[in-house]
Amino acid sequence: MVCTPSSPNGFLGSLEESYQRRDLVHLAAGSRVPLLRHHIWLVARGMVKLTCMNEQGEDVVLGLAGPNEPFGEPLTNLDLYEATTLCDCDLLCLSLDEVRQTPHLAYTLMQALISRTRQSEALIALLGLRRIEDRVRGFLELLAQDYGQPCDTGLRLNLRLTHQEIASALSTTRVTVTRVLGLLKEEGWLQCDDQRQLVLSHLPCA
Repeated sequence: MVCTPSSPNGFLGSLEESYQRRDLVHLAAGSRVPLLRHHIWLVARGMVKLTCMNEQGEDVVLGLAGPNEPFGEPLTNLDLYEATTLCDCDLLCLSLDEVRQTPHLAYTLMQALISRTRQSEALIALLGLRRIEDRVRGFLELLAQDYGQPCDTGLRLNLRLTHQEIASALSTTRVTVTRVLGLLKEEGWLQCDDQRQLVLSHLPCA
């Protein structure tokens, strides 16, 4: 998973300094983002799902990119790499030349990529857990830490991932994920609010 940069300015702060009049690209939910050679996309608003296709022709979820987070062709070595908007998104496209010519933007990009590497390692570590229940718990905690919004009953995940998408991220089956989510709800660890958004009742440790 991609971690939001800890700097309060982050990418958007850097962009506001240098690209105040730059137009954002608006894409509706479910749109495929064109991955251009030598260009990096930055998320201003919304959430983008990053996937690839395995040898069996199945989609594998690699991570998510939320506000202030980068993705794009230069940041992957996978041929069958795709980016799809999970909700209505505003995105900014920058060429690598622009990044190279703007030192503070390049530095901010480096910080975000460091966070992304750490989160990718965390996801890989989850895949090493033998119990699927532990994988699902850990995955939801990663989402909550990166993208959760505080509410009266815990942390709300303001994004929609299907059971199949969670399963593909954790190398398991949709049926197993559905069963585990049901168990977590029964024990009160997980809830659904009125908008059918998942809420973690027990907050992840800092």
